[in-house]
Amino acid sequence: MSWWWAGAIGAARKRNDDDDGERAADAEQPPFRSVALVVGSTGIVGTSLVDILPLPDTPGGPWKVYALSRRPLPPWSPPPSPAVTHLCVDLADPAAVAEALAPLTDITHVFYVAWAPHLVEARNREANSGMLRNVLSVVFPSCPALVHVALQTGSKHYIGPPESIGKFAIETPFSEDMPRHDYPNFYYDQEDVLFDAVSTCRLSGAVTWSVHRPSLIFGFSPRSAMNIVCSLCVYAAICRKERRELRWLGSLGAWEGFSNTSDADLIAEQQIWAAVADADDDYYHAAAKNEAFNCSNGDIYKWKQLWPVLADKFGVEWAGYEGEERRVGLMAAMAGKEAVWAEIVGEEKLVATELGEVASWWFVDALFMDKWEFIDTMNKSKEHGFLGFRNTVRSFETWIDKMKLYKIVP
Repeated sequence: MSWWWAGAIGAARKRNDDDDGERAADAEQPPFRSVALVVGSTGIVGTSLVDILPLPDTPGGPWKVYALSRRPLPPWSPPPSPAVTHLCVDLADPAAVAEALAPLTDITHVFYVAWAPHLVEARNREANSGMLRNVLSVVFPSCPALVHVALQTGSKHYIGPPESIGKFAIETPFSEDMPRHDYPNFYYDQEDVLFDAVSTCRLSGAVTWSVHRPSLIFGFSPRSAMNIVCSLCVYAAICRKERRELRWLGSLGAWEGFSNTSDADLIAEQQIWAAVADADDDYYHAAAKNEAFNCSNGDIYKWKQLWPVLADKFGVEWAGYEGEERRVGLMAAMAGKEAVWAEIVGEEKLVATELGEVASWWFVDALFMDKWEFIDTMNKSKEHGFLGFRNTVRSFETWIDKMKLYKIVP
């Protein structure tokens, strides 16, 4: 309980403040008890997993971590913990995956949080199920101590890909026992790849799995394709530079409608909880095996509550919904702002980034274009023993602060 509570009241901010001391402590840690393979380690949840796993109070630890990503570490990455080894590999290349992973025979837990975004769902299905299959086909036969695989999917499990909108009814709140829709979905394919690997491996019965379905994610990883916090911070910074108010550029439904979201650290904590066995809590951990769980903060919010928070963090005036006649999407409003962002980066001595690297205007527009009631229930997770939560307003503030701390935004 103390571990979840520490996260709930702001451990992310505390880790930023105590970073140097904890890394020094890492260097003196005892022999590893668990060995994690984090696939997608520079993504929005992968970053949190690599941050949390080596901490001295993380369940199942001390942890050794293999952090796997397609690209090298970004320039804003802090010095890695001595417990973390970073590897670059293209998951779409089965030969490269085999070469990189076959020597890692001590892996005990896999945290698969990678995603290759494609506009067409057929390509999403082929690419993402193939990447997962490439990883599991190497790890299962090579790692005799393997005990658990955690797969992250998301709320698209319940709503389907964009091209399915309008083809079936969407019922909320989302619960894990809802049946799959009769429409292709790469999350379904990934689950089937995982289930097949677990059921047919030579360790059948010894390896368990968990599936984690977050909602909209608040986290760090600035170059992630769907990082709403970073994109909004960049928008606010440009408004401040141009001495303009922070206008709400979405719909009335998105402004006033209820939403829920998922803190990246909370998602990581839930995956770790499901992955490890606690001798003092055998019943709940046994019940968590081979299950799918929603993962949201446990509260609801309106964007009209978060907008003043964002404006205050950047010292700008703000405006709420102003009517349909004044709506202009961010893709249109921010067109041609590359030079403005370059000036901000230079003047504020930020980490060198291109505007398109840290801002996904299309994603913000898609999120704010209508009233999306993507609300789930956390009852199953709580009933199975995971009691972690986040205050969404504080979560939003924490990740904005981290963007500023690491000089991504001014």
